[in-house]
Amino acid sequence: SPDNNYNTPKTTMKFCVAALLAGSAAAFAPSAKIGAKTALSETKADLEALGKQLNPVVGYFDPLSLTDAGFWGKDQEATIGWLRHAEIKHGRVAMAAFVGYVVQSNFVFPWAQTLAGAPH
Repeated sequence: SPDNNYNTPKTTMKFCVAALLAGSAAAFAPSAKIGAKTALSETKADLEALGKQLNPVVGYFDPLSLTDAGFWGKDQEATIGWLRHAEIKHGRVAMAAFVGYVVQSNFVFPWAQTLAGAPH
């Protein structure tokens, strides 16, 4: 009916804004705690047990005995933590380098890139 004002663009816009505001309020609500925990292996004995469990053929592999070295006078737990952090960081750098290599190898600019006028 023409007297129905529920389908006007202004009413629809107000409804959409209200729905968006109600949905975004859930982003600031406290979340339920999940019971799962991540346990880090902090000592050499923990790493040896984990190595046997994850790869029974090779087992624990530390040919340079880096876990026995105390980096900067720190204890074994700090050394293992530093080595883990360094491994994650260098792995991310290697992944970024691989993506850069793939991109520059497969996508080239169509115009001359040298003063001699060679396209590549």
